[in-house]
Amino acid sequence: MNNQFSFIIITYNEEVHLPRLLASISELNAPLFILDSGSTDKTLAIAQQAGATVLHHAFENHPKQWDFALKNFDIKTPWIICLDADQIVTPELKNKLHNFQDADYQQVNGIYFNRKNFFKGRWIKHGGYSPLYLLKMIRFGKGYSDLNENMDHRFIVPGETLIWKDGYILEENLKENNISFWINKHNRYSDLVAQEEVERMMALRSQTLKPNFWGSPDERTARLKQLWWQMPRYVRPMLYFIYRMFFQLGILDGRTGVIFHFLQAFWFRLVVDIKIDELLQQQQIPAKTDYNKSKNEPLHFIFTFVILFVVFYYFNILYFGITSPGSHYSAFLDNNLNYIRGLRHLLLLCSAQILNWLGFSAIYNEYDLLVAGHGGIQLVYSCLGLGVSSFFAAFVLSYPKKWKAKIIFLLCGILGIEVLNVIRFVVLAIFWNKNYGHSFDHHTIFNIFIYIVIAITLYFWVKHDEVLKNDAAN
Repeated sequence: MNNQFSFIIITYNEEVHLPRLLASISELNAPLFILDSGSTDKTLAIAQQAGATVLHHAFENHPKQWDFALKNFDIKTPWIICLDADQIVTPELKNKLHNFQDADYQQVNGIYFNRKNFFKGRWIKHGGYSPLYLLKMIRFGKGYSDLNENMDHRFIVPGETLIWKDGYILEENLKENNISFWINKHNRYSDLVAQEEVERMMALRSQTLKPNFWGSPDERTARLKQLWWQMPRYVRPMLYFIYRMFFQLGILDGRTGVIFHFLQAFWFRLVVDIKIDELLQQQQIPAKTDYNKSKNEPLHFIFTFVILFVVFYYFNILYFGITSPGSHYSAFLDNNLNYIRGLRHLLLLCSAQILNWLGFSAIYNEYDLLVAGHGGIQLVYSCLGLGVSSFFAAFVLSYPKKWKAKIIFLLCGILGIEVLNVIRFVVLAIFWNKNYGHSFDHHTIFNIFIYIVIAITLYFWVKHDEVLKNDAAN
């Protein structure tokens, strides 16, 4: 019997998964402990046949389940490996474990395994899902389950940790091939996450780990969570989805991967935000406890504005790239969801129509606007005003104001930007070649002008809000 480490596995109706996992670790001949939460299928029979020590504990959430397992099994080995039933140990990882000796790791209390996650039979390789390191092997008596988490369970160990990059655990929940199972499971999870975040707003929970971008994988996650909690609800699911799809290249995971990223990054997070608001209304929690109304409001506004601007600005550039012929070209997006081409067409159409109303003879194609007897212009990407629109949208959405007022002002502002853009095209189409030639940098001049207009408009919008607040206070 292996005297270096033991396996602990959490189960609930895992007859489809447990034999697969047990077969992957059988050669390691390690003590096996299984904590079950009321399985009604063949899970317990499979566990007993494998010679596992089995305990039972009613399920509340994953952190508490693991906490019970760590405190109630009679572990004799210096290390334990904690696995979910739908995981498999690969031969490469099994080989590392076969050669594992505690004497070689005296200064280490935890080891991260590299995980490959599968959805409907496809490895989710992009979107931030690979590599993904999980603390799965911990020194018994040193490591513990983080009870400050309600659903996103993790183990914590003091001192040094290692990351094993070569060798994987494969995670594939075959029951999730039925999408109804996935949705029902994550609907239950959303209750736990929403309740946890409300409790954090009320200072009833804190982070166990010290958030650190440059620390361990879990410390990095803790920092990202800290930023997530400060972002405006309902906006953050869309930003996260865009980030995973385009900045972390989730779009390269194919049709199945895109479905997964949409469900996990957008749908699930949106449901959580909706449930947070429902809980806040039910419990009548004062607005001052909401992160969006915190005392760090100016810093929160600046941070959110910068993040939104970067996301909007580079999303447009990335989308332009994948809808233009090249190495990452997507014919589907180009033919069906090319909003950049749609905007260009609308601007050309409006400009030509105004010129015709003014008595000029104007025609246009996909890129060019021509006026008979005068001149013409070509609308490239930089002409469309997407940069200034990104700046304007980021500011408005970040500013602490009621959403109805923000959406109305945002739509009016973007419409105003494009109206000014059309006026520019009309003037340039008439006078461009005739008076100025190609030395005239109308892009820079227009950007300076439009940013001045935006600054003045935003000033009065913010000032108006301050006046209303002062009137209400008096």
